[in-house]
Amino acid sequence: MTDRNAPSLRTDLAARPHAEVLIIGGGINGVATFRDLALQGVDVALVEKNDFISGASAGSSHMIHGGVRYLENGEFRLVHEAVRERNDLIGTAPHHVKPLQTTIPIHSAFSGLFNAPLRMLTHRSGKPKERGALLIKVGLTIYDSFSRNGGRVPRHEFHGRKRSLRALPDLGPGVKYTATYWDAAIRDPERLGQDLVRDARAAGGDRARAVNYTAAVAIDGDQVVLEDGPTGRRIPFSAQIVINAAGPWADLVNDALGRETRYMAGTKGSHIVLDHPELLDATGGRELFFENSDGRIVLIHPLKGRVLVGTSDLEHDITEPAVCTEDEVDYFIDLIAQVLPDIAVDRSQIVYRFSGVRPLPSHEDLPPGFVSRDYRVEHGELVAGGPRLITLVGGKWTTFRASAEHLTDDTLKELGRERSVTTRGLAIGGGKGYPADERSRQAWVERHADGVGRERAAVLLARYGTIAREVIDAIVEDDDDRALETLPDFSTGELRFLALTEDVERLADLLQRRSDLAFTGRLSREIFAEVAEAVAPVLEWDQARVGSEIARTMDQLAALHGWQAAADANIPA
Repeated sequence: MTDRNAPSLRTDLAARPHAEVLIIGGGINGVATFRDLALQGVDVALVEKNDFISGASAGSSHMIHGGVRYLENGEFRLVHEAVRERNDLIGTAPHHVKPLQTTIPIHSAFSGLFNAPLRMLTHRSGKPKERGALLIKVGLTIYDSFSRNGGRVPRHEFHGRKRSLRALPDLGPGVKYTATYWDAAIRDPERLGQDLVRDARAAGGDRARAVNYTAAVAIDGDQVVLEDGPTGRRIPFSAQIVINAAGPWADLVNDALGRETRYMAGTKGSHIVLDHPELLDATGGRELFFENSDGRIVLIHPLKGRVLVGTSDLEHDITEPAVCTEDEVDYFIDLIAQVLPDIAVDRSQIVYRFSGVRPLPSHEDLPPGFVSRDYRVEHGELVAGGPRLITLVGGKWTTFRASAEHLTDDTLKELGRERSVTTRGLAIGGGKGYPADERSRQAWVERHADGVGRERAAVLLARYGTIAREVIDAIVEDDDDRALETLPDFSTGELRFLALTEDVERLADLLQRRSDLAFTGRLSREIFAEVAEAVAPVLEWDQARVGSEIARTMDQLAALHGWQAAADANIPA
């Protein structure tokens, strides 16, 4: 089985404390830039204060979308780019990014027709007013036009009340029309981030180093001081170029490096995940996307046998943890009732709640809904006459490849080099060679069923894409592999493979970011214990460490995600 990479990488940072480029921040934009630079042959190192894809990037609505609502803010460039990137991801990451049918319930024909131009010109909403059918029709027509070349999803459709209720009979009685269009869902954002890290290491070898739980804490001359979280060891690290991809925390990182900036002013977005079969059925397998009476955009999104509901858009102090509050939960439950009034929802059905901070630019008194979701790149010097400092301001999940391309091109220009590889159309991780249709999928499963069986091979292909080949090899080579008693669809060999090859430092890494166990609410004390015991030998955890990991994970999930130990169920109470 592959040797564990995290300790050797940490040792290597100290043994070779320099690179051409140092990236600070292991969210989606940071790891995408890491991959792009590695593909160009640049000597690049990335450090992340916590785990990869654990900050703002872990708080997403699981959507890959063009942002049809941004048209009303006049952000045509962003929407066009985002639609193009959505289409690209459906092809390059088909194991994680899937087309998603989205329906907007509409209660009037002409509402909002005069408000929309006012919003675009003044960025002021006035009294919230629902968008009517005509306005939505105009927006979706423009939206479809951006997919005209290379589009991978169908065009939008409008339906009247009768046909709308045939498709979605639980919609409220006030619905007069529905508009249905297509975007895409990202089933496992954190796993896609892992794929990008894997690709970078494969391309760059020992010239592409990424280490989690390592923070940039100070400046020493022209070197960045890195602090290893597990040991507290400090390492002065030198680079020609430092890229700050810390998202909402970019100003805090720059401040720590002695460069005071005030680029960011993120807002908090929260979500709840429900285990609610009736609500799941009511969605008809499609996302419901609508405007609440207060003017906020809301979504009800079927995903992994659960229903994701969000999102809020609240000002947030970046120095404080982002937590989904009880008031926000009340808000979400109330808005479900507005759209699906006959579906009863209560807190007992919530299996997970989470909150993230959007990396929005500083916006003074501009309302959060009008703040641009676009990104920009700021250039400066880390110290006078020393390394260059490049800071990413803004950015969103859908456009991570484009923003990484922008950062990489700017970096290559600073280094006096030319781009040698494009990432547009380049398959990501387990998307390489992913079966394009059901017949191909069945053939792939048949070829890789030896040692694990067809059913297990199919599960692993869905979970990891074609990287499942490596997972299957590891399982077959693991003499002690067995299905978990608490989680029969996972095995000890599979978990040990993840622990060894994907920089797992803590139990929460496995439960929240290398798997969907936390998101889907499949957690209990027994599961914590069995997962920790399975990986303890390869992570060199003794019984004291196993116990501390379980306790820390339970405390973290309770404080930030509303988890409670339930006596008779494997879900939050």
